[in-house]
Amino acid sequence: MTVRRTIHAVRAVGAVLRKPAPWDGAQLFGRFAVAAVGSTVLTLGMLAFDDRTLGAESIWLKPLKFSVSFAVLFATLGYVARRLSDPWCASWTVATAGIASAAAFIFEMAYIVAQAARQEPSHFNESTPFHAFMYGLMGIGASTLMAVIALMGIVAWLDAGARFGKGARLGIWLGFLLTAALTSWVAGELAGNGGRYVGMPGDPHARLPFLGWSREVGDLRPAHFLALHAMQVLPAAGYALDRLGADARFVWIGAISYALLTASVFTQALQGVPLIGA
Repeated sequence: MTVRRTIHAVRAVGAVLRKPAPWDGAQLFGRFAVAAVGSTVLTLGMLAFDDRTLGAESIWLKPLKFSVSFAVLFATLGYVARRLSDPWCASWTVATAGIASAAAFIFEMAYIVAQAARQEPSHFNESTPFHAFMYGLMGIGASTLMAVIALMGIVAWLDAGARFGKGARLGIWLGFLLTAALTSWVAGELAGNGGRYVGMPGDPHARLPFLGWSREVGDLRPAHFLALHAMQVLPAAGYALDRLGADARFVWIGAISYALLTASVFTQALQGVPLIGA
């Protein structure tokens, strides 16, 4: 009786989660992927014509990097949503995920661009109560995105009718959950550290091109980068295994290895050692 009741409860929850919404979640993700690409083009133009700097970097480099990151994020979420079965793709669950991530995208990009235009930092800027409040809202936006990523990974795993091979399905589930967990871990340390560096860099030009990672001191951003992109790397590995006809369980090995690599890079930064020395 207990097992039967549990099965009925799971089915009831599933029916609620699959309740149809008036919006198509896959279309929402796709539209905002296009919007992020448009933001990338615009910030590239600003980068070319506005030579103002903040520190040793162009004021438009951060908006550019965030635009690219959002474009990749929404393209990934949109691909997964399109491969779900029709009931899940048209569900309130996926539509809510799309709306929540879109709201976070609009707010974060608006504030980052506004601060860049004012030649002021957006991150780790608590110089006034207003800036502290906005930085806190950015943290809420980032947490919302992590929740959306975890939710979409779970949906892809639960959806028996999703058009994924075994390896790709496992890669999406593990990759999305790893991104949510590892990014929250690294971002928490970043916020607690009050900045991206562990140590005090002396030469503002001793950085990796474009990425801006320090070559003098520990920099927490490489670990953050790895954490963010588990959601692309592991699904791609799973897809490759499917194409090769290999055992999907190898994705578990990839997930464990990826998590260990991220933890190793993170630990190295916490010790004040740069990823690549000058």
